[in-house]
Amino acid sequence: MTSSSDRSTAVDVRAAKTYEIRTYGCQMNVHDSERLAGLLEDAGYVRAPGGADGEADVVVFNTCAVRENADNKLYGNLGHLAPRKASRPGMQIAVGGCLAQKDRDTIVKRAPWVDVVFGTHNIGKLPVLLERARVQEEAQVEIAESLEAFPSTLPTRRESAYAAWVSISVGCNNTCTFCIVPALRGKEKDRRPGDILAEIEALVADGVSEITLLGQNVNAYGSDIGDREAFSKLLRACGGIDGLERVRFTSPHPRDFTDDVIAAMAETPNVMPQLHMPLQSGSDPILKAMRRSYRQERFLGIIGKVRAAIPHAAISTDIIVGFPGETEEDFEQTLHVVREARFAQAFTFQYSKRPGTPAAEMDGQIPKKVVQERYERLVALQEEISWEENRKQVGRTVDLMVAEGEGRKDDTTHRLSGRAPDNRLVHFTKPDGEVRPGDVVTVEITYAAPHHLLAEGAVLDVRRTRAGDAWERRTAEKSPQPAGVMLGLPKVGVPEPLPAVTGGCGGD
Repeated sequence: MTSSSDRSTAVDVRAAKTYEIRTYGCQMNVHDSERLAGLLEDAGYVRAPGGADGEADVVVFNTCAVRENADNKLYGNLGHLAPRKASRPGMQIAVGGCLAQKDRDTIVKRAPWVDVVFGTHNIGKLPVLLERARVQEEAQVEIAESLEAFPSTLPTRRESAYAAWVSISVGCNNTCTFCIVPALRGKEKDRRPGDILAEIEALVADGVSEITLLGQNVNAYGSDIGDREAFSKLLRACGGIDGLERVRFTSPHPRDFTDDVIAAMAETPNVMPQLHMPLQSGSDPILKAMRRSYRQERFLGIIGKVRAAIPHAAISTDIIVGFPGETEEDFEQTLHVVREARFAQAFTFQYSKRPGTPAAEMDGQIPKKVVQERYERLVALQEEISWEENRKQVGRTVDLMVAEGEGRKDDTTHRLSGRAPDNRLVHFTKPDGEVRPGDVVTVEITYAAPHHLLAEGAVLDVRRTRAGDAWERRTAEKSPQPAGVMLGLPKVGVPEPLPAVTGGCGGD
């Protein structure tokens, strides 16, 4: 039995320890990493300085199993850390996320220097497992088969003071043949509407002015609680929260995109005129092979209804090129949908086998050379459309929520960056007065590129906001890494997807 003095010593030692989290994959993983950070800081750990690159006392890998070579990348990174761990007594390495859920004991067999392996359903156990591994001096592998508690109840160290992810569900009931997510995240489980709204209200009270509702299949929300209109009701309820200026959601599925959702988007002022809805393919035979429960006509019909109700909506999508069995005619149908839908942006992926998915075993795997050629044609077409759609924005006056870290060249160009209501990225001339992330500026668009807009004239108006105040409070804190619950998300609006996947069931 451990004495109280021993426990005190353990806490004192741990309080001085640093952690680093490396995140791969979709925004669900990004948000889970915010929770892992919150859990570690709640247990006394301190985030390692930026660029620590494995120098932290605890290194956590939050993995993705979507990519064909995801495991090779993980073991390569683990191999890089092995000599460093050997030379640093007390250093610990933990592996969680979808690949951990999938591979389980394999990770410790291939990388015996790993201390902890945990799954997608039990991220709340990380601090306990680290302590157990330290005391027992052996690897701890704990993979829950189902969700133990909805993760939004966990402490969270959010990456932004002015915008936040809010999970409304976890898991997915679809059976897309290219996607392994349902096998690793489980069946859909919905949160109670009251719990969601209470979290949003608490975030707003702390200064957040934008939230993104998050789910593997976000607009299927309600299937677990028996209410087909639950998602549209949730959007409308968000419209009644005072101080909540912007509401977004990702990623919806065309199967569940009903007219009541479109009406709620159009009639709720703080729901932004922006939609990210994965297409994956424009070919009906390929959609059938993918087990996507809609067809081209249905998809374009939804786009038409959204545009009729919200004329200035910016619509983005995910597309997979080279799915097994895809013919040139199939691919031409995808190009047809792209021309008809006129997406503001499309995240395009070359199909690669995902271990454990039905598609990986299908006949008709497409040669890499053919996939590459089709991919380049699709990218060229979408670039042309994105540029044309962005040029239509020139001359418009828009309100931007000032963003932090979105303009990579802002320091050299003396500009700031922000997101328009439709989520387009706009770089604007830095005004003479102070403008903080989370504040809102009014600008006129003067130039368009395929992936961003410029507002080169003087800022027309600056509105200081409670969100800006929250950002200012955070940056003014003496400790650069505050513990406990923080607020926000990595990027304003729907974040740009990482290479593996954009949404709940994005493509590769």
